[in-house]
Amino acid sequence: MEDDKTTQMFFSLIYSFQMQTWMSLGKIKSPVSDKLEKDLNAAQTTIDVLDMIHAKTKGNLNEDETKFLEHVIAELKLNYVEETKKEENPEPKIEEKNEPNVDKQ
Repeated sequence: MEDDKTTQMFFSLIYSFQMQTWMSLGKIKSPVSDKLEKDLNAAQTTIDVLDMIHAKTKGNLNEDETKFLEHVIAELKLNYVEETKKEENPEPKIEEKNEPNVDKQ
């Protein structure tokens, strides 16, 4: 019974870091501001914390915990890379082009 409780607490801890990172990546709205806010430095820090948890708990987690943690880290890292690429190479803004007035005769 105690293992079930600690497993659920572990999942909740990792989930809270995951949600914090999603917010920092600008993927979900902040519950405080109700806006998308991007802070890639904060996202990187949270991913680093998850990597540290992974390293420090190696050999001490059950299979489900390990798979969940590894999946979360991989998913967040892929999205972090995607967002940093967007920052480095922003998509050009689409501007309305006014078509010249051409009188057809």
